[in-house]
Amino acid sequence: MRGWAGAVRAAAAGPGPGPGPGPVPGGFRKCFDFGGRDVVSWFPGHMAKGLRQMRASLRRADCLIEVHDARIPLSGRNPMLQEALGIRPHILVLNKMDLADPRCQPTVLEHLKQQGCSHVVFTDCQRDGNVKKIVPLVAKLVGNSPRYHRAESTEYSILVIGVPNVGKSSLINSLRRLHLKKGKATAVGGEPGITKAVLTRIQVCEKPLMYLVDTPGVLPPKLGDVETGMKLALCGAICDHLVGEDIMADYLLYTLNKRQQFRYVRRYGLAKACDDIEPVLRRVALAQGRTQKVKVLTGTGNVNVTMLSYPAASYEFLRDFRAGRLGRVTLD
Repeated sequence: MRGWAGAVRAAAAGPGPGPGPGPVPGGFRKCFDFGGRDVVSWFPGHMAKGLRQMRASLRRADCLIEVHDARIPLSGRNPMLQEALGIRPHILVLNKMDLADPRCQPTVLEHLKQQGCSHVVFTDCQRDGNVKKIVPLVAKLVGNSPRYHRAESTEYSILVIGVPNVGKSSLINSLRRLHLKKGKATAVGGEPGITKAVLTRIQVCEKPLMYLVDTPGVLPPKLGDVETGMKLALCGAICDHLVGEDIMADYLLYTLNKRQQFRYVRRYGLAKACDDIEPVLRRVALAQGRTQKVKVLTGTGNVNVTMLSYPAASYEFLRDFRAGRLGRVTLD
């Protein structure tokens, strides 16, 4: 990417004739240059505290429900959480399936099976899609497994785990709607870090009597590689400002082209698919009316000039992806 300086100069020059000729499909970038970026250090204090509390709660759990984003079903899973699963029954819930490419599901299931995940449920908790499958599956798995020190108890205690912003709280609320006809029991939000500490038990079903424990999203202290971190950031598991909306928008464009997902061309009124992020953000800014006041020093004094806001356009581009307006995309 040529940088924001070139973008600002282009904005100052006016709308112009529109985006220049872009590469045809197949002529896009083969790899992405991260420019030496390092996004592996985000591990806030509440995450370390949450991980300690989760390990303590694990001893009292009959089953673990690991919730993850269906758009990053493989690379985004926290290896520390997988180590904590132990011998207890485990269900992997891949949430936000309405945003992921359904054609990838068979391949994803095969990869997960090779990793030892035999109980996988794709869900859309906003619409209760497939959520009704979870309680019967939990009851079956717990009923067929030794409960050790909890053998005398008639209630089920389920620990809900996962990386930030994948829909753990939404899943709990969805289960309560389905089985108890109750409203929200735990806060949800589109930014990571809404659940700061392990909460008290929340009843989600009467027969069988089942309680779920919501937990804070936990990232590993060191991510395996920058690209994994970028995928997590695109899905909202890492705060945008820690990575940079500019490089995230460029990586998103690279990914959409790589996946042959060209809905952005029609949405932003581009002539054709483009491998350069600046023309794309220019069209986004024009379409959304995203502008900013910039002070320009001239020979006769200071002049305030209205220019297109490329940072705001980057945010809109990311928001459109997260809302599914650019198509259903699986990043792995």
